[in-house]
Amino acid sequence: MLLKGKVAVVTGGSRGIGYAICEEFLKEGATVILCASREETCQKAVQSLKAQNADWQVSGIYPNLANYQSVKEAFDKIENEYGKIDILVNNAGISAQEPFTSYTEEMFDKVMDLNIKAVFNCSRAVVDGMKNRGYGVILNTSSMVSKHGQPSGVAYPTSKFAVNGFTLSLARELGPYGIRVNAVAPGITETDMLKQVPKEVIEPLIKQIPLRRVGTPTDVANAFVFLASDKASYISGIVLSVDGLARS
Repeated sequence: MLLKGKVAVVTGGSRGIGYAICEEFLKEGATVILCASREETCQKAVQSLKAQNADWQVSGIYPNLANYQSVKEAFDKIENEYGKIDILVNNAGISAQEPFTSYTEEMFDKVMDLNIKAVFNCSRAVVDGMKNRGYGVILNTSSMVSKHGQPSGVAYPTSKFAVNGFTLSLARELGPYGIRVNAVAPGITETDMLKQVPKEVIEPLIKQIPLRRVGTPTDVANAFVFLASDKASYISGIVLSVDGLARS
C-alpha cells in the first residue's frame, strides 16, 4: 500500500475528482479526512465510502475554507486526534461560465475565495506541523485551462493560473523543510461540471484527444496517489497534466 500510515486531508472530497481521490487514498491505506462545504454532503460521502469498506479510516469536516480561523480550528483538531497531517489535497473549487461583461465583482470574488484563498488558508494551516516533522505533501488541483485559457468564465482559468504560481513558489520555499508541493491539471473529466457543458461543445474537443475519450475521476485520482506517495519523493514544483493529450 503506497499510503499506509499516512493521514490525508482532502478538500472538495464529497463528489467528483475529490471523492475519487479519497477513495483511491483509502485503497492505498491512508487515513482520510474528507472536507466538504456542508455537513449533509460531508456525512453522505463519508457513509458512502464506509459502505464500500468498513475497515477504511475515513471521517469528515466542513469548515469555511475562505476563513483561516475556521480552517485552523478544524485542522488543529485533526492534528490533536491523529498526531499529524501528512498530506493535504487542495481540491475544492467552483467554476462559472458567464461572459466577461456579465461578471459581477461578487461572482469573481466567490470563485477566487474558494479556488485561491482556500488553497492559501489550508496550506498555511498545515505547514507549521509539516515543518516541525520535516515531512509533508501539499497537492493542488489545477486545470488544463490554466495553460490554455477558456472562451468564457474568466475567473476560473485566472484562479487556476494562480494555483500554478502558488504551487511552484511554495515548492521552492518549503523544499528545504522536506515538504513537496505539486499540482495536477485535469483535462476534460467526467464530473458534474462537465454535465453542464453542451454535448455539441464536448464532442469536437474529444476528437482532439488522441485517446478519443474524456478522463474519469479515477484517472485523475491515480495521479494524486502517485504524487502523494514516496514513489514521487524527488518530484516537487510540477503541474502534472492528466488530460490524454500528446505533447512534444
